[in-house]
Amino acid sequence: MTPRKPVPALLLRDYYMGRDKLYRSELTRELRANARDTLRRVNRLLRRAGMMRKVSSGWRPAAINAGVPGAAKGSRHLTCLAIDLEDRDGALDAWCLAHLDVLETLGLWLENPQATIGWCHLQTRPPRSGSRVFMP
Repeated sequence: MTPRKPVPALLLRDYYMGRDKLYRSELTRELRANARDTLRRVNRLLRRAGMMRKVSSGWRPAAINAGVPGAAKGSRHLTCLAIDLEDRDGALDAWCLAHLDVLETLGLWLENPQATIGWCHLQTRPPRSGSRVFMP
């Protein structure tokens, strides 16, 4: 049996998408801590899943969030508590749905894949419903 190749970790620069420089004054110490925690949890999930994914949306300053079609005004992306990962084939969403116990262990919540075709939304705080898999 050949061991799996290690999955490269997502980095803060991947999560910030250059916005840490453009919106430096908005990126508080608390937001930076949230971003580190979000990436720590998501990297653990990706290692468990044996998948590599690119960040399609990480931290969103208010001006960026306002320009994202369908983005919630109180999006968890504003506070570095959420991440969207490219998932064109739906494999990551499917893995997450089949491993809800891993999401629970890592303290992650999944936006229902029916609402996120092409990407996987994960967040580190429960939605209002409290459901591990939730509709926006």
